[in-house]
Amino acid sequence: MTHSPTATIHDQQEEIKKLAQRRNAVILAHNYQLPEIQDLADYVGDSLALSRIAAETDADEVVFCGVHFMAETAKILSPNKRVFIPDAKAGCSLADSISAEQLRAWKAEHPGAVVVSYVNTTAEVKAETDICCTSSNAVEVVQSIPADQEILFCPDQFLGAHVQRATGRNNIHLWLGECHVHADISPTGLKEAVAQHPEADLFIHPECGCTTSALWMASHGDFPAERTHILSTGGMLEAARTSTTATVLVATEVGILHQLRKARPDTQFAAVNPEAACPYMQMITLDKLLNCLREGKDEVDVEPHIADAARSAVERMIAIGQPGGGE
Repeated sequence: MTHSPTATIHDQQEEIKKLAQRRNAVILAHNYQLPEIQDLADYVGDSLALSRIAAETDADEVVFCGVHFMAETAKILSPNKRVFIPDAKAGCSLADSISAEQLRAWKAEHPGAVVVSYVNTTAEVKAETDICCTSSNAVEVVQSIPADQEILFCPDQFLGAHVQRATGRNNIHLWLGECHVHADISPTGLKEAVAQHPEADLFIHPECGCTTSALWMASHGDFPAERTHILSTGGMLEAARTSTTATVLVATEVGILHQLRKARPDTQFAAVNPEAACPYMQMITLDKLLNCLREGKDEVDVEPHIADAARSAVERMIAIGQPGGGE
């Protein structure tokens, strides 16, 4: 069932809110979702923060507007709630870059190593993990592990390289996975954007393929180090609220620009790569969200033994300290 093509966005949003209220459902929207999805959600943020919010609400149902691993994480932290995603085919190139079977084989090659997995992984991979991390606390998570302990870090090679630089540890093995959207935010594109906006601040997500180049530019005086910021999406929003510069260059998926502009409407936020749009995030539409609420599909479930093991890896991370932005 699809919604009438003559209905306005506002009409669809209002119907969605009424259906959610009737079902006692909370609607969560990731920072990379389409603006019309973000604007109707009960909560907007990164996947881990949203999953933790969902667990604390008294809603019976959780509708996660994001990609599949995010809905899984919500289910892991809310085992007694029904969790839905408006399109079960909304996957993630980063989460898909390592499977539980591949991780088990990697662990067998490095017996005794501690596995640190980014939250951008499937439930099955989290279940094979010792401790999870977010993009904003990955350094702190690794620093909590004894310095002589071998570490397997997966799946994002760029975030892993950032952790290696920040900790100075040479016993971290990196899985060569990547988010194809962030990987395509290239050093060349970054240099061109900086040349066009030399007075701008620079917000860079550590999943980006240009992160090393940005830090090299900052260390060699090609761009001021004090205006170069490696941040999660949550960190970008915090920094935006206190920014005093007229222009900020943003290196991450372009969906975040909507929240940044709402947080600081007097600042110009420009994408380093305007084409950096995740096709999986954009699979979630108002029509699909309406159908999800009308028909109670697509429900996300995680086998209890997998959920229990995955939950332990997330809880070990949380025990270190309050995690910041998840992606």
